[in-house]
Amino acid sequence: MLPLVSTDARLRLSPSSVNDYNNCPQLYKYRSIDRLPQPPSLDAERGTLVHTVLHDLFESLPSERTATTALDLLPSRWLAQIQAKPELAELVSNEKEWLDRASSLLATYFTLEHPETFEATHREMHLENDFEENVYLHGYVDRLDIAPSGEVRIVDYKTGKSPKPGWEEKALFQLRVYALLYWKTYGVLPRLLKLIYLGDGKVVNSNPTLNELDSAEKILKRTAQDIFVSIAKDYWPPKPSRLCDWCFFKTICPAHTD
Repeated sequence: MLPLVSTDARLRLSPSSVNDYNNCPQLYKYRSIDRLPQPPSLDAERGTLVHTVLHDLFESLPSERTATTALDLLPSRWLAQIQAKPELAELVSNEKEWLDRASSLLATYFTLEHPETFEATHREMHLENDFEENVYLHGYVDRLDIAPSGEVRIVDYKTGKSPKPGWEEKALFQLRVYALLYWKTYGVLPRLLKLIYLGDGKVVNSNPTLNELDSAEKILKRTAQDIFVSIAKDYWPPKPSRLCDWCFFKTICPAHTD
């Protein structure tokens, strides 16, 4: 394997960084190599707010895990978020509209799951593995439930809409990486992967197999090798696509400035 620029460093991989590189190596460079700052994204911050409320909901007794409790948590969690990032107050021009949208996403959640009927064993669980000698793989799981029978369910909340038909596999890759990490760490193959799309109330379920985890591992290893090559050659070709319209770095990207 090609060495990193620094021999005492390891390549840090996560599902999001792998997605960045495969979508656009130039974007990966801006985020992971150059570590250029990015302003807060309103969509991402709304997602953080909803995730925080759903995380904290499971601190309540089962009988209290209701939509009312979730909505009651919303103002204080939003205040804490603003205190952590004061610039959000300027970005959100209409706070009522902002909170109403978050409330709607939370209301949708309760049409898809009944949190009073189960325990969320782990929330924001950090999984990690020394994937290869100089590759560190890690990720944070929104929720991991372990049934009394020992069966494991990995759940990820999405505040956007579900993928179009044919794009589910790309969406499931993230959860398969989490399943791979869990299997490598605990020797247990998760029974169910579950993507909950609060934007349109859809759920994508998948029962992972060892063959699928093996396929995900091969993608990770291939991507790591490609990144090492890019580092060695300082070669980060941009991949223009419709995603460029949402990219903060478009104004400095060579694909749009040359």
